[in-house]
Amino acid sequence: MKTLKTLAFATGMAAMATSMAATGAWSEGLDELDPAVVERLYNKDMLDPAQPIGASAFRDFVAKNPPPWKIGYASSYAGNTWRAGVMGELQNTIIPAWKKAGLLDEVIITQSNLNDSTQIQQMRQLVDQGVDAIIVCCSNPTALNQTVKYAYDKGVPVFSLTGYLTSPYSVNSSVNYQQAGFEIGKWMVNEIGGEGNVLVVEGIPGTSASDSQDRGVKAGLATSDKVKVVGSIAGMWTDQVAQGEVQKWLATHPGKLDGIVVQSAAEMGVLRAVQQSGRGNVPIAIGGELGALCYWRQNPDYISSTFQVWPPADEIQLIWNIMMRTLQGQGPKVQSVLVDAISIDFSDLEKLMDEDCNLNNPNWLAVGAERWGSSDYLDNFFLRPADPMMFSAK
Repeated sequence: MKTLKTLAFATGMAAMATSMAATGAWSEGLDELDPAVVERLYNKDMLDPAQPIGASAFRDFVAKNPPPWKIGYASSYAGNTWRAGVMGELQNTIIPAWKKAGLLDEVIITQSNLNDSTQIQQMRQLVDQGVDAIIVCCSNPTALNQTVKYAYDKGVPVFSLTGYLTSPYSVNSSVNYQQAGFEIGKWMVNEIGGEGNVLVVEGIPGTSASDSQDRGVKAGLATSDKVKVVGSIAGMWTDQVAQGEVQKWLATHPGKLDGIVVQSAAEMGVLRAVQQSGRGNVPIAIGGELGALCYWRQNPDYISSTFQVWPPADEIQLIWNIMMRTLQGQGPKVQSVLVDAISIDFSDLEKLMDEDCNLNNPNWLAVGAERWGSSDYLDNFFLRPADPMMFSAK
């Protein structure tokens, strides 16, 4: 696999450092990171302007209790393959491993079904039930802020995976979604020869991950004045929803369509909608759903590459490790820990998947910790880094 190339590589590290110093962009925490990481992932020209990148409020945090810890997972949605992937990794891998290490008591899981008020109530209940930390996923970037402060005041840090909260009292992890979206948009421009009509299928509008990536995608598509965005619809990160919405759009827009940029997890639904419509082999931006990757494996000339921007097993492992390090007093330097997105070409896919794969496989590709926030990589983001599995409260 190859690390996704970004626009940050277009400028020299020294030139960027000079520019950031001149504009005051360096901040406590950010200036303590590896300059190469800052160059790739925290370049403000390619960063969502609302992405929190200041010094973490938990640099000197001390957990209110010793381990084993009680963790709350306030999930906002359970209705897609991505959330199932997160839950499977949490229940089948993470919980047993950390219980065995003596660092985890239990994980209390709640579901709010995309209702901010319900998620707020559930988070407050988790705090009042005595959890030591809370993980949230893919939520509205501002709606939870007062509740995050409530948790902070009670000694309970909140960790947001796959997207950010704008509260200064949260810790966030993800790729730079605006940057990744830009690269996907540019990829589609190249895929269709620099001109044509493109349909954009967003995720869940109003969530930071969806909005950031959508902004980047449309900027990437705009790099060619011969590419026209002919529609933008919400696929809700769910195959069934995206399939229905794309079918309706195709039925009412009979004109030429040259490509579709879709946010995972919805590419399998989009593929089915296009195939059922008889609109030809329209290239689609594929993410990590194994069924969609299988379609490409069986049709090598379909597209040139895919982009992994939020592999669920790796994403929950990443935020879990950040959370455990924070509870152990390792001191996160910055509010948002950003990692590299991954691009996969067909030669990579051949090594990952046989041609007799299952087109209906709802599971996800796992990139692996060594490619998605390795221990050595995470050490750079903490003031007092150590192997979190080796922690002892004695």
